[in-house]
Amino acid sequence: MSTGDTILKIEKLSKAFGSTQANSEVDFELKAGEIHGLVGENGSGKSTLLSQIAGMLRPDSGIMYLRGKEYSPETPLDAYSHKIGTVVQEYGLIGALPGNVNIFLGQEGRFAKYGIVNVNKMNAEIRELIKKWDLPDIPLGVPISALSVESRKQLELIRALQVDPDILILDEITQALSYDNRIRLHKLIENFKALGRSVLVISHDLEEIVEIADRLTVLRDGRVVGTVKTEGLDMNELKRMMVGREMDSEYYRSDRVPSGKEDIVLSVSDITVTKGMGRENELHNISFDIHAGEIVGFCGLSDSGIHSIGKVLYGVQAADSGVVRLNARSVDINNSQTALRENMAYVPKERDGEGLMMQAAIRENFCLPSLENLRTSFGMLRPKNLDTAANNSVAEFSVRCKGINQEISGLSGGNKQKINLGRWLSKDLSVLLLDCPTRGVDVGAKQYIYNLMKELKAKGIGMVLISDELLEVLGMADRIFVMKNGRIKRELIRGPEFTEEEIIEVML
Repeated sequence: MSTGDTILKIEKLSKAFGSTQANSEVDFELKAGEIHGLVGENGSGKSTLLSQIAGMLRPDSGIMYLRGKEYSPETPLDAYSHKIGTVVQEYGLIGALPGNVNIFLGQEGRFAKYGIVNVNKMNAEIRELIKKWDLPDIPLGVPISALSVESRKQLELIRALQVDPDILILDEITQALSYDNRIRLHKLIENFKALGRSVLVISHDLEEIVEIADRLTVLRDGRVVGTVKTEGLDMNELKRMMVGREMDSEYYRSDRVPSGKEDIVLSVSDITVTKGMGRENELHNISFDIHAGEIVGFCGLSDSGIHSIGKVLYGVQAADSGVVRLNARSVDINNSQTALRENMAYVPKERDGEGLMMQAAIRENFCLPSLENLRTSFGMLRPKNLDTAANNSVAEFSVRCKGINQEISGLSGGNKQKINLGRWLSKDLSVLLLDCPTRGVDVGAKQYIYNLMKELKAKGIGMVLISDELLEVLGMADRIFVMKNGRIKRELIRGPEFTEEEIIEVML
């Protein structure tokens, strides 16, 4: 098939879940050698559409054509056999199994002789894929549950590539990756295009997707609003297409100078961590203070250690040495129970695995951090009090749901993150630790979270913002610590030197 020919065509595709119409008569066309982006708010139907192409869902009506022939995959393996490789938004790996087994799940027979799987042969093929596509080295024999979010996404990418796909589907992978691995992915996508293959990508990072894609299809409420070329595209017009209204122009902070109070709310002294899986978890002699009403940012490459910062400060991950002290009460934070009792809050990068109880209801997720505050004078928890607190929180944080008893796994990424963050804000917080708080949420939810951060800053709450998105840290932080190999390499103060170029120079 020649570049520019239509490789995938979709006509009037519809999919409903009960009374919710996820896709409604979607028409779509993907060309060979094209990078095509899907954009829209959370719940607009993007992932549902990709799931039908990838064989994970069956459409209710409509037709798909692949290479000019009718295409109706029964399973993801069926899609693989048609040379369509997919990286899903939610985790598509089995946590108890190692990476190599996950990559070839359902295809183990290729490496078996007399019923015994040749693991060395399996690993050799994976290493060839890593070398071919210039991907980072990842532990293959380690259970998935022991790996970072970023490593898991890299393994999912390898699994998609091992079918030698003509169409590569990437659903929200970039926001799980650090700067260096994003650049690797961008190069891989360009290589795909150069080979005449196609990439279908979803990303809430609008600047990124406009940069890498040739065309964008905008979805809203399950319907296609339009398809546009990215060359010369007006970003405000794109946002209007996505949300159906004009967006408030203020996104990040408008001020260009640092601000905060003199009071130090948290002191970190000589924290060192050498335990754990690989360099990405290591920290060496980390020291800094957080002032009331100050946002302190952390950024770095994949092995810089930034994502261990929040875990150590909250006591989730033990340090080999050093002290984390909450100054207002002169309390050392050695474990998460102490952090919770002292009104510290931690929003982890891995929202679904570490932050929320995915099989529990919205009510339980909202109320869990505040159970002690909700008890009666006799120490009892009354369902009525829990219901009232959860309903108030749903209203306050504008969570779109069917009610407080809805299972949280059924919500969009943006609404999950509103709960993940909002459940802490009913407490009288002293320090808020945020690790990639806008990962996997749309432009509207991002703006909502940034506005919340501005409000908390004005109230005098000290915050740590850990992020793989440089623009996010630059837009919100008063100070930025750039890390490399587990060490703080440079501190930047909000002002003229607050630029991507300055950060990248230190990171690299």
